[in-house]
Amino acid sequence: MPTNSSTLSSSTLSTSESAKPWAQWVMIAIAIGYLALVLLLPAVNVFYQALAKGVGPFLTHFAEADMQTAIGLTLFVAFIVVPLNTVFGLFAAWAIARHPFRGKPIVISILDLPFSISPVVAGLMMVLLYGQQGWLSPILQFINFKVIFAVPGIVLATAFVTLPFVAREVIPVLEEVGTDEEEAARTLGANNWQIFWNVTLPNIRWGLLYGVLLTNARAMGEFGAVSVVAGNIARKTQTLSLFVEDSYKQYATGAAFSASVLLGALGLLTLILKEILERKTHRKTA
Repeated sequence: MPTNSSTLSSSTLSTSESAKPWAQWVMIAIAIGYLALVLLLPAVNVFYQALAKGVGPFLTHFAEADMQTAIGLTLFVAFIVVPLNTVFGLFAAWAIARHPFRGKPIVISILDLPFSISPVVAGLMMVLLYGQQGWLSPILQFINFKVIFAVPGIVLATAFVTLPFVAREVIPVLEEVGTDEEEAARTLGANNWQIFWNVTLPNIRWGLLYGVLLTNARAMGEFGAVSVVAGNIARKTQTLSLFVEDSYKQYATGAAFSASVLLGALGLLTLILKEILERKTHRKTA
């Protein structure tokens, strides 16, 4: 009997192992097919449509005043938001990772709110606070400062949706490296700034750069929150993502596809830099 049982188990295991490669190939095929339908084919089609009439017509769209203004505004917003959220993310990560305090999980959950809230809702929150009927409207009207349907509103909305990226990338790195090197530097007489600049920052630099990269990519491509607060006014409050939508609705598909290619190229560049940073991070921790 034991012999038969052993033979049966071996036979079952052999059958299972022979079937396993088929299951793997089926799952891989499903994953690739899904990826192609949802991600690859739409992205490739945008590039194809943009270049269908040749490189010359494709490049002429970048000379249009509306697109140049949209590109300039997008870069300007990213130029303000990325440094602000980088500094905030560093401070927040340092406070959360290095200082245990009551209510820490709640603070982390609040930090993650931009991940879970719809960007459109985030834009509506800005309107309710800074709009003409908002809570801060009397103060803004008194100092004659317009936020909604103006560049400050775009900056605020973009800052909201990109708030957690740096902090969320730096916190795990700080927790992983621990405090041993910082304590050793302190015993040697280093002050807080010297410890941060010479010990902490080199240890978190790849995680920090990764967070900055994600912040910049999201800032340049944000649509939902910006569309609510900007008003989509050409040459005034129209970012590149709003320009794509507006051009497509007005049947200026060539300009819409060209702007989409530019945003897609920025996304592709982000992926390349992300891969480089991930490899450097793994090499550092290996």
